[in-house]
Amino acid sequence: QVQLVESGGGLVQAGDSLRLSCAASGRSFSIYAMGWFRQAPGKDREFVSRIRWSGGSTYYADSVKGRFAISRDYATNTIYLQMNSLKPEDTAVYYCAAATRGSLNYIRSADFGSWGQGTQVTVSS
Repeated sequence: QVQLVESGGGLVQAGDSLRLSCAASGRSFSIYAMGWFRQAPGKDREFVSRIRWSGGSTYYADSVKGRFAISRDYATNTIYLQMNSLKPEDTAVYYCAAATRGSLNYIRSADFGSWGQGTQVTVSS
């Protein structure tokens, strides 16, 4: 079991930047990939970005490509999501997730078995 704790959400204006953090503990040695999802009110949870633990390859949803950047710190088992040029449509609860089994792409919710509690990001216009 991997435990995840997110931090860094808040209220910002359109065009501002924000950085989310997610620290993994527990069986963190079993992580294959970590990622970020988000869920806006009345909408389904959607994929935002992920990073493979081995090799560090990254992948982004089209809606955030070029604005968001995911990174990792092996020493602290922490991932980050740097969010730039934020838009009101980025408003959502952001969830960190960890995958502890193999998958082809790690872009589906079902690929991830451990989830954080979520952190609110609100972007005002």
